[in-house]
Amino acid sequence: MTRNRSLSGTIPSMETTHDELKDNTIITLPALFGLFHQGFLPRDVKIVGYARTKMDLEEFHKRATSYIKNPDNDPEIAEKIEQFKALSTYVSGSYDEGSAFDKLNKHLEEIESKYQSKECNRIFYLALPPSVFIPVAKNLKENCYVFRGGVNRLIVEKPFGKDLDSARELLGSLKQYWSEDETFRIDHYLGKEMVKNLLVLRFANVAMGAAWDKNSISNVQITFKEPFGTEGRGGYFDEFGIIRDILQNHLLQVLSILTMERPVSFAAEDIRDEKVKVLRCIPPIERSDTLLGQYVAANGKPGYLDDETVPHQSVCPTFAATTLWIHNPRWEGVPFILKAGKALNEAKVEVRIQFKDVTQGIFKDIARNELVIRIQPSEAVYLKLNAKTPGLYTRAIPTEMDLTYKRRFTESKIPEAYEALILDALKGDHSNFVRNDELDVAWKIFTPILHWIDGLSGERPHPVSYPYGSRGPKELDGFVEKYGYRRAEDS
Repeated sequence: MTRNRSLSGTIPSMETTHDELKDNTIITLPALFGLFHQGFLPRDVKIVGYARTKMDLEEFHKRATSYIKNPDNDPEIAEKIEQFKALSTYVSGSYDEGSAFDKLNKHLEEIESKYQSKECNRIFYLALPPSVFIPVAKNLKENCYVFRGGVNRLIVEKPFGKDLDSARELLGSLKQYWSEDETFRIDHYLGKEMVKNLLVLRFANVAMGAAWDKNSISNVQITFKEPFGTEGRGGYFDEFGIIRDILQNHLLQVLSILTMERPVSFAAEDIRDEKVKVLRCIPPIERSDTLLGQYVAANGKPGYLDDETVPHQSVCPTFAATTLWIHNPRWEGVPFILKAGKALNEAKVEVRIQFKDVTQGIFKDIARNELVIRIQPSEAVYLKLNAKTPGLYTRAIPTEMDLTYKRRFTESKIPEAYEALILDALKGDHSNFVRNDELDVAWKIFTPILHWIDGLSGERPHPVSYPYGSRGPKELDGFVEKYGYRRAEDS
């Protein structure tokens, strides 16, 4: 159901005060059809695509709508797609020439001249390689910034640097043109429904909070699995690797929300303050707490080095498991194992919290309790616990209390992560975006291990091999068991 436009941009619960963009807004962004279809975009919004590629408006509309799904040829969706095309235009130009951005600004001003109000609001979305972040940010500020009322916002996609020094250089350069309040560093995992749900699960349930510390929890695993390899895009991947691509940002963001203390409110800075506090308690990762892997050909699929775009004899890891330690009163001694890999046996992102053994005596070798939060696919929360089997014998077996979203919330649509985050940016809500000091602390944790992998601090490590389509390196079971994980027979 399309919601009333007069309510656009409001959230019934967890609402905080921000400068919302309502009318007379221009956004230079990728497709926003999901928000448009649900009535969440401001009235009279316009979307302007900008890139170096030269194309006419028809070609732009074709590309902009090619990924919009309408499998049943729903006439209502088809009509919405046509309406969406009508509010979208395109300008081509370079990323480093001021005159090109001046041309873009004239196009924006032409659109804005038709607004009844003099207030104009612009959001610029940069889905660009880091090498052009600063030239584009500079040219947008100098040529396309609105000074006569309204707001300007800049959304920046990762990667935010390659290590601590490059990230600081990037942050410093960006600050010359855009303030922290105007900047929204997007990590789409912060927009995922189950990641956002962590705050509610933790702080709105006494039962959860009581067991959420080192006294009850043995170990925590945060896992990312992809069932495909680089598939001809290995050249780009080889430059960054699996740790920069997944662990340093996506999985660390999940960890920070999982482990932070209760914020005093849902205000953006209160949440981000607590995330930074817990990240500052994590020392740099040790080499001994790291397992690296690289997939090889198997099951009819090529290995990483078989990708023609990958440098010959590359030792870039396509799988990594690292263990982080949090030195604070709540988490001292609890290992947090972050795992990510390509070309594995399934697609899955989950958090697995394994609790300690029950007191020995009446029970022996009984399965541990586990809380599993499945972020994707098929969002779910389930608790593994022990129960008596029906019958005349007293026998305990592991079972599950299962909250699978598709079964429980049959009438609800789970929004795409980017829909949620773009809506937050429209509202001026920074809660689910990465603050500059948060990014700095994240790089401090990972930079030493990255420099080791890159050969900047001694000989480069050689990753162990694992077959395409497997669970990962055979050494993985021993690695997680080293930190106290005990695998149940049914897992």
